[in-house]
Amino acid sequence: MCGRARCTLRADDIPRACHRNDGPIRHVNMDRYRPSYNVGPGMNFPVVRRDDGSNTDGAGIVLHCMKWGLIPSFTKKSDKPDFFKMFNARSESVCEKASFRRLLPKSRCLVAVEGFYEWKKDVSKKQPYYIHFKDGRPLVFAALYDSWENSEGEKLHTFTILTTSASSTFQWLHDRMPVILGDKGSIDAWLNGSKTDMLLKPYENPDLVWYPVTPAIGKLSFEGPECVKEVPLKTQEKNSISKFLSTRKVEKEQESNMEQSVCDESVKTNLLNNLKEEPRSTDDTLASLTDKDHDLKSNVPVPSLGDVGKGQVKRDYDELLADTKPSKDEIETSPARKKGNIKGGGDKQPTLFSYFGKK
Repeated sequence: MCGRARCTLRADDIPRACHRNDGPIRHVNMDRYRPSYNVGPGMNFPVVRRDDGSNTDGAGIVLHCMKWGLIPSFTKKSDKPDFFKMFNARSESVCEKASFRRLLPKSRCLVAVEGFYEWKKDVSKKQPYYIHFKDGRPLVFAALYDSWENSEGEKLHTFTILTTSASSTFQWLHDRMPVILGDKGSIDAWLNGSKTDMLLKPYENPDLVWYPVTPAIGKLSFEGPECVKEVPLKTQEKNSISKFLSTRKVEKEQESNMEQSVCDESVKTNLLNNLKEEPRSTDDTLASLTDKDHDLKSNVPVPSLGDVGKGQVKRDYDELLADTKPSKDEIETSPARKKGNIKGGGDKQPTLFSYFGKK
């Protein structure tokens, strides 16, 4: 958006700023022009336009002082003009809206200023900035003009300044900026009726600079050189501007750190859940041991029917030999030794052998 500007140029310097210095210049209503450091809608402002029906060779240029704030020609004659309603026109929609579309073929003009003002919106206040070229040359804006006649028959010429999206370096201050025609080629193309596709773009060159100025310029009555005097900012405001220039980098770092933190927290949670797992009950333990025992038994090889039969015959033969053969104790042990063995038992009850042995 562009709602305040500085225009203290001399009348002769305005066509030169627009590269219109190689032909005759006709002046219209220039007696109304008053140079000012603080110009706003509803005030008289000089614009450069082509003369009606003139050729495009640079001749037939008009320096015309008009009111800032477009009043369409189809406005009712009885209506009171509102200069603040259309002091800007969005370049993205000028080909669509009836108020502007009909003006594109033959009602283009140029607005030359030394600089313009824009307000940075904060939570509690607005801080104005003065925007200008670093080398001090005038800025040239793309604009459209129209004429309207009121009920008294008075003809009024008005204009609107075209705006576009803010450049990458200007976004911290505002989301819109005026369409700046930065060289003679773009100025000629706009004034001569060329297509707007490549003209109505944000100005991206680094020679556009700015600095803070006094909030007093909010009043149109404040219009002296003090309007463009730089004022110091508080430390907090300076830091906010510096932080904005690196916002995207900081956001990316924060997103990366957040993802890493979430991942670490997830790992920690899983570990804690595993450590805090409740012990199983006794029934579960027994069931687990039974299952393991069953698994072990299932691993023992099961003999075949043939192996079972052979083993049974061998056991029967061994038992037969054991029944017919005297045991080792019966062969080697004498009756006396048997007595001793009986006595050495743990039974304290007297026996017949102990009784006859005393006698």
